[in-house]
Amino acid sequence: MIVCKFGGTSVASAEQIKKVASIVKANPERKIIAVSAPGKRSSDDIKVTDLLIDLANTALSGGDVETKIETVVKRYEAITEELGLDKTMSNIIANDLRERVSSNLSNRELFIDNIKASGEDNNAKLIAAYFNAAGMPAKYMSPKDGLIVNDLPERTFALPEAYENLRKLSEVEEIIVFPGFFGYTKAGILRTFDRGGSDITGSILASAVNADLYENFTDVDCVFSANPKVVNCPVEIKEITYREMRELSYAGFSVFHDEALMPVYKQGIPVNIKNTNNPSAPGTRIVPERTATGRPVTGISTDSGFSILYVSKYLMNREVGFGRRLLQIIEDENISYEHTPSGLDDISVIMRSNQLTSEIEDRIVKRVKEELSAENVYFRHDFSMIVIVGEGMRNNTGLAARAATAISQTGANIEMINQGSSEVSLVFGVRSQFETQILKALYNEFFSTITV
Repeated sequence: MIVCKFGGTSVASAEQIKKVASIVKANPERKIIAVSAPGKRSSDDIKVTDLLIDLANTALSGGDVETKIETVVKRYEAITEELGLDKTMSNIIANDLRERVSSNLSNRELFIDNIKASGEDNNAKLIAAYFNAAGMPAKYMSPKDGLIVNDLPERTFALPEAYENLRKLSEVEEIIVFPGFFGYTKAGILRTFDRGGSDITGSILASAVNADLYENFTDVDCVFSANPKVVNCPVEIKEITYREMRELSYAGFSVFHDEALMPVYKQGIPVNIKNTNNPSAPGTRIVPERTATGRPVTGISTDSGFSILYVSKYLMNREVGFGRRLLQIIEDENISYEHTPSGLDDISVIMRSNQLTSEIEDRIVKRVKEELSAENVYFRHDFSMIVIVGEGMRNNTGLAARAATAISQTGANIEMINQGSSEVSLVFGVRSQFETQILKALYNEFFSTITV
């Protein structure tokens, strides 16, 4: 059995959905598909998810929601008409949106989640209807029928019973069309995964039914060794390990959501990233182990939007429990951290800037000074993480020196260096203004002599 996920650009229009149908029909083993909300049809288009967020904010502010609903419905109407479906589906979608908009507004986060999720939910209903009309027996399946997630305030994840519930999908004869991006708590409350979470849904489904393969269809032929929008014609990656892909996805490889690997990783299910517009291309395979290529670096990724909390105290290294108490203060603000590089008398905590507000920063600084008697405490912002990844790095001498030299030639200062214990990644923290220059410099250092 093959589980497929089709991203936003793959289901953005009637033309794209017809391609999806052809791909599914071409292989009878493709029995379960997870779908996103319609994405952009062109570079200047607007994603349906963004239209829905606008709708939710308008409803919360007491604005004219009917105009916003009509804008969303028109996107679906255009698709249904071109697919030759009757207006029944458009009416179903319009009624669904009005019902969601009239729901409880008391919890802003849950209300927005409910509106956003309609993009995937209604698209799944539409695609299932088209499959049936095209002679491909299909069944829309709601996440309410099995994808159980945790409660607030933690970020959304599938509970163990979700996998048990969804295992029965392997027994369904029809093609299952499953909306991505969201699940339901045991109390029946809808919660969404992080943006891009349809990848997570597809991975959960593949793990639940113990699929032979999880195919993730997007709009590129493969994963590249660096961002093709920055580096000209980067090397294509034919095969990559789970660990390598996890590291690259974490730091900006948007082709695959970084949390989506965990369910298939646990089951050892291979992933194939493929192009909806060119399905015959082999794509990039993500596997537990891969054949060594003789090249130490597999890919280089960059991501911005990081902040650093700097803390210093003389003889910090002699103080038992200092790091634990510092991280407890951060945890009390419901903030996750990325890295904690440290010296004898100082420690830095690197976190995503979007978790911070000026009020949160002031509380953290105040508590660290008062409770830990730290001598110097402050936040710094506008940092990027540059991640060099490769299974061959652990056996390669001098790689960090080569990377540091390449970065220094851009005129940038390295604010932080961190190498994980697995030795498959090397992370550099730099000011965001140098991100593009550094990516190009590192790519030239490690890939310029490679024949594509």
